[in-house]
Amino acid sequence: MNILQIGSDRTIFDEKSASASRMRAYGKRFGALEMIIFSLHEHRVKEAALSEYAHAHATNSFSRFLYVWDAIGLALRLPKPDIVSVQDPFEAGITGWIIARLRGATLHVQVHTDFLSPEFARLSFLNRFRVLIAGFVLRRASRVRVVSERIKRSIDARYKLRASVSVLPIFVDVEKYRNTQLGPKLAAREHLFAVKVLVVSRLEPEKNVGLAIHAFAKAALEKSCLIIIGEGSEKEKLHTMAKQRGIAKWVFFEGRTDPAQYYKMADLVLAPSRYEGYGMVIVEALASGTPVISTDVGVAREAGAIIAEEDDFAKAITAWHESGPKEGKLQNYPYKNFDEYVQAYCKDIESSKAGSQT
Repeated sequence: MNILQIGSDRTIFDEKSASASRMRAYGKRFGALEMIIFSLHEHRVKEAALSEYAHAHATNSFSRFLYVWDAIGLALRLPKPDIVSVQDPFEAGITGWIIARLRGATLHVQVHTDFLSPEFARLSFLNRFRVLIAGFVLRRASRVRVVSERIKRSIDARYKLRASVSVLPIFVDVEKYRNTQLGPKLAAREHLFAVKVLVVSRLEPEKNVGLAIHAFAKAALEKSCLIIIGEGSEKEKLHTMAKQRGIAKWVFFEGRTDPAQYYKMADLVLAPSRYEGYGMVIVEALASGTPVISTDVGVAREAGAIIAEEDDFAKAITAWHESGPKEGKLQNYPYKNFDEYVQAYCKDIESSKAGSQT
């Protein structure tokens, strides 16, 4: 079966990345997987042959407004696909629908974001427009894959789709996080503070990292620190926020790095997002044995996080410190191993041939 996938994950072009590994596994199962990745000319990514079964193609567009046009042009030069699978119901979704119509293929739509959360539309005009696009695309899909029960419930209530909506969570290498050990650098820092609070996140508005800083300052735990892993457009704003709250010397911005060892060093992880499709950080932290306080987003509740409203985040930190669980336990994770996930993922896409509505 020949599958064409449309998305924007440029880490696929890094042959050592987890994304590239997944694509190789999918390609081997399908027999042929072509990927078109939205990218700008300035990103300087090139076509990559990940394996004999999996090939990635960059749009190399001069503007984001040309993503759809350039992706369609690429698709028309590739072998005719049996199924077009899109990584979101927005820009990729409308692109995939057009390609599926032109090539006589089935449309499979994946939803990784809780786009029906009020916070998603509130964030920007573009997101409000994306919600409209999503409704158009989803109604024309043969099958829809979502990453959490929360998203499925929202879509079922809003659209009453004829297409099947399946829940297929994102794969997390839980054994990696369970078995990670501290290296010498972090081990040397482990006892500098009695309580180490961790945030792992892109520093973007929807991730709401400012809430973690405010809550940490308000909770005022003795001999504690806040470690923030990630990069993004709000980095300077968050630095300023920590200074204004008088806690800058106890807040450490570590940049973009593998969080696995940090989960092991941390006593508590905060997940303050305004919305999430899934919540990989929550799953990773709990798999590491570290408790998580989270807003009620993604899989936080079903995975075993402590749920707190934004206004009660500081209280939740204090309550955890006084009597909360000092060990996190991951619940309801569905996969035994990577092979089981690959089989479920590919089967879901292949099943979309049963009811084409493109």
